[in-house]
Amino acid sequence: MKTDKSKQRNISNLKKIKMKLTKLLIVLFLLMTFQKTFAQFPEGVNFINAKPNTVTTFSGNLSSGKFINDLSWASKSSVACFPATQNKKFTGKHVLHGFKIPPYSEVYVSVIPKERNKNFSIYGYQVGANSYPVVPNLTSCVSCEAEHKWDYKKAGKTQDHTRTIRFNSTNHPYNIFIGVTGADGLAEGEYTLEINLKSRVQNKEEQKPLKMYSAKSVKGKTVAYKGDLADGVKIHDLRWASRSSVACFPATQNHKFTGNHIIYITEIPPHSKMDITVIPDDKNKNMSIYAYMVGLNNNAMVPNLSSCVTCEAEHNRDYKKRGKTQDHTRTVHLNAINNPYKVVIGVAGADGLTEGSFILKIKTE
Repeated sequence: MKTDKSKQRNISNLKKIKMKLTKLLIVLFLLMTFQKTFAQFPEGVNFINAKPNTVTTFSGNLSSGKFINDLSWASKSSVACFPATQNKKFTGKHVLHGFKIPPYSEVYVSVIPKERNKNFSIYGYQVGANSYPVVPNLTSCVSCEAEHKWDYKKAGKTQDHTRTIRFNSTNHPYNIFIGVTGADGLAEGEYTLEINLKSRVQNKEEQKPLKMYSAKSVKGKTVAYKGDLADGVKIHDLRWASRSSVACFPATQNHKFTGNHIIYITEIPPHSKMDITVIPDDKNKNMSIYAYMVGLNNNAMVPNLSSCVTCEAEHNRDYKKRGKTQDHTRTVHLNAINNPYKVVIGVAGADGLTEGSFILKIKTE
């Protein structure tokens, strides 16, 4: 009897082991399927989760890239990216990026060198949603675009240190590969890559309720408030800011407002001027500020702001302005003439910053 019971226990243990192995194999299969579905951009390509109807950014350095000695792919008729006469503009290190563009979309991709005197170039190619070719092994593509420093001026156009290319899609999704590279052998240089994706496909990230605080303003005085970005929430849809009826900041600067936002609501009396300043406690915390004026009974609130009397914003500048200096503080200026107005102030983190204490000063004259 003991032997039979022992055999039964052994059989039961074997069944349990088989069940565990079966579950493990299922988990491994699902993981492999997940990786195959979501991680198909090859190694060495920085995958960027570009979100519809916002500007997604990536910070990089050419030093992390590789030289591509064979540039013959770019001048093939089936690629037509840039002519061989311009190869010298792409002889530096190449850093590759990849993202997906949904149907019925348009995307502008810009590279912004940190140093204005660094000569960068950019190229990108559009391929099918299940295609993942990597240069120099690119034989054909749907389209390829490139921009580099011009050899001569173009009528009615100007060029600075930034470079921008554009793609669009109709009723199919595509993969977009982007190459950021240096001209004339440039192998080092920090940059920001901005992906401004406009699409019929909506960003489905849920907008959490804004953290809003009432703030008094006293004419002839400066009132100060203490805050921390950790108490705020992100505003995923920043399209309101670049609307012509708001004109707060252009979409190319959206990444300066992608962190947490804290809202303060005050009033500006008639015949008054108001200076609003945010002072981060930590000088290394990159914060931005914006403020807009609406009627006293107008409850319009971002991101559902369709228009306003005026909107002003300040953020870290991409380059120096002649005769002006900038530190870690940010200030906007408002003024009212014959009527009082409601003022909505937003303190936001740049480049996804979600925490950092600050002092908000409201000076009314």
